Amino acid sequence: MMNVDFRQSIFICASLMKLTGEKTMRPQEHQSYPKALALAAALAAPLLLSGCGDGKQTVGAAAPPPRPVLVERVHYAPLQSARTFDATIKPRTEADLSFRIGGKVLKRLVDVGASVHAGQTLALLDETDLNAQLEQAEAEVTAAQGNLATAEAELERRMSLNKQGFATLANLQQQKAVVDEASGRLIKGQRARTLAQNALGYSRLLADADGVVTVALVEPGQVVTSGQSVLRVARTGDREALVAIPEALIERARHGQATVSLWSNPGKVYRAVLRELSPTADAATRTYAARFSLPDAGPEVVLGMTATVTISDTGVAEAARLPLAALFDEGRGPALWVVDRITGALSLKPVDVAKYDGTSVYIQNGVSEGDDVVTLGVQKLDAGQRVRVVAAMGS
Repeated sequence: MMNVDFRQSIFICASLMKLTGEKTMRPQEHQSYPKALALAAALAAPLLLSGCGDGKQTVGAAAPPPRPVLVERVHYAPLQSARTFDATIKPRTEADLSFRIGGKVLKRLVDVGASVHAGQTLALLDETDLNAQLEQAEAEVTAAQGNLATAEAELERRMSLNKQGFATLANLQQQKAVVDEASGRLIKGQRARTLAQNALGYSRLLADADGVVTVALVEPGQVVTSGQSVLRVARTGDREALVAIPEALIERARHGQATVSLWSNPGKVYRAVLRELSPTADAATRTYAARFSLPDAGPEVVLGMTATVTISDTGVAEAARLPLAALFDEGRGPALWVVDRITGALSLKPVDVAKYDGTSVYIQNGVSEGDDVVTLGVQKLDAGQRVRVVAAMGS
């Protein structure tokens, strides 16, 4: 059954429709008509909200839709970012090999990139003059041996005559001096022969260790002097990364944790240990040369490759970098709105701020790794409000 309020609303509605639908009106009613219409509308307004319609009453208001929000995923990283430097793979030991004597290069038996082993002949000098010097030394030794034999025979003869009383002591001592001189000449000749033999051996340039030829500095037919560099050989063994360190980062290089990755295979990371740091800076670049040894390097780490050395501080606290707009503070300290992606529920979590910069805030704790944090419109959110993630940054 229709109640009284609904009937009254129907009556007022009908009256308003009648008034508004009249086509003609007496002149004396023109002035009172607007006032009557306004009064009727004011009286009917509350009833029209409940009665003018399809006769159905509203039970309750519909739940508002979830609010769309922009979030960013929390990721903790060292508070002080790591620094990277370009480096070159170098051998730990690389030496220039040279002949110990001068002469004309007869042959160069290896080329750049050749692998050599200890004792292998790398280059040869012309041996013509060296053989002549050796023959001369051997001739002098032979002559010295003959002189010594003659002097010793004469000494024995004079000693016999001296015992018989036919030779004086002075003659005997004089012959002893001749024998000593001949003996000295023999020793000198023997030493000269040894030097000539050594010189002949020095005409062959030998590798002193296993390695790889990195530079060839002479060609056959070239005349070289003693000690002039002929070949450069990098020894097989430990490989190192050579890098230039700026002055401001010397302490980080000394005490930080270093890793190396090759440009040819950036996914592979090698442990690095600082072995050598130059005590003086380069005059042009004002950087310090540093060598990082690679104890885990395999044959895939080839000399001359370009690499990246990453140096990070040890024991540095970690922090999550978030936009400043994500920070919420209503007077009880900084906090962040964390979204549950499954239910869309919000939770306000107090956080500790490590530092600020121009556009970001660094959070030390309060939120967990992988949490979704609202980054825009945080001042318009409530704890009981449901939200919907429409985009995520850093995920």
